Amino acid sequence: MRRQRKSHCSLALRPVAFKRAVWVHTSYLHCMFPPLAPAITDAIARRDAARFCQAILPEVSRTFALGIKVLPGALGQAVLDAYLLCRIADTVEDAPDMQPERKAELFDDFLAAFESPDALQRFVEGVKPLRGEQAHLALTHNSDLVLAHFATLPPRTQAMVRKWVAEMVVGMRKFVLLYPNGIRIQTVEEYKEYCYYVAGTVGYMLTDLWHEHSSSISERRYTILRERCRAFAEALQTVNILKDVAADAEKENSIYVPEELLRAQGSTHSRILSPELIASNREALSQLIQLAWHDLEEARTYLLLIPRRAVSIRLFCILPLLLAYATLRDLVQSTAMLKPGGSVKISRREVKSLLMTGAMLVMSNNGVRWLVERVRRRKFELGLA
Repeated sequence: MRRQRKSHCSLALRPVAFKRAVWVHTSYLHCMFPPLAPAITDAIARRDAARFCQAILPEVSRTFALGIKVLPGALGQAVLDAYLLCRIADTVEDAPDMQPERKAELFDDFLAAFESPDALQRFVEGVKPLRGEQAHLALTHNSDLVLAHFATLPPRTQAMVRKWVAEMVVGMRKFVLLYPNGIRIQTVEEYKEYCYYVAGTVGYMLTDLWHEHSSSISERRYTILRERCRAFAEALQTVNILKDVAADAEKENSIYVPEELLRAQGSTHSRILSPELIASNREALSQLIQLAWHDLEEARTYLLLIPRRAVSIRLFCILPLLLAYATLRDLVQSTAMLKPGGSVKISRREVKSLLMTGAMLVMSNNGVRWLVERVRRRKFELGLA
């Protein structure tokens, strides 16, 4: 699943060496390179795999960090490590100024690194030239720590995660080579294929892990959940793609809005941010918006099908689902995502309100239904101090 961007200053510059943790202390470069948290640098210096994975997580995704914290024991570790492995692959996919053939080689080494120390060494060396956000680079440069932590999981759990990470990486590799000058999705069917690889795989992986580690997920319930788990993950993916059209085009040279939808409205990929075509480009998003609404309804059903006894799994699922509903609600009234530098973001107050209320109502199916419908209609902000 694609990472969620943060609002802090960032620029695609080569970072200073992490092992020495030496940072240039000028106010300008401090903004460009916000220093890593001491817990991260200390874990790297000590080569402490568990501490590193726990400390880096909130730096690469605040939303999923909150959810992963509530998952117990081996399940929590499995989802933590799986998420970080997916983020490593995503960092390679999104790397600017790297030839697609080189990315493909890194993907191959990454998959081989689960069993081959030589492949792991090649991968760690190979990602050193990557540019991007500081936390994602720190994560990728220290992939050996993530794999060391992952290796302490039960063998069956490792096999489940490896299966779906491999499926994701194979798909990323395919699209990187298919579009050597930057991903340019052509058709709605191709869009769905791409979303399966980068998000649908995550839905299947999580559902497999729920079944493996929660006694509340019976075989029958597991079968039912698998029917909707792909839509759960792909709904979040489509909302992220829609809100970040401009950012993806400008920062990552990737356009996921299908060309066929743009051409039907008299536009093209090359003109997706053109001010004179903003109305046409907004209309071209309509089919993806409808797809997102449909998948979100499936995602809500997925959440409600999780037994109430599995409260930690429900808590993990509810916040990203509520945030996606709120973002899509605002997105349908906006064109910000089609303007250079633009994106659609909900307020911090609403995020906090959804976090608190979602946690209070997560055990009640009727409560969840009410909250989702309320969020769909208008902004949900409590009177917080």
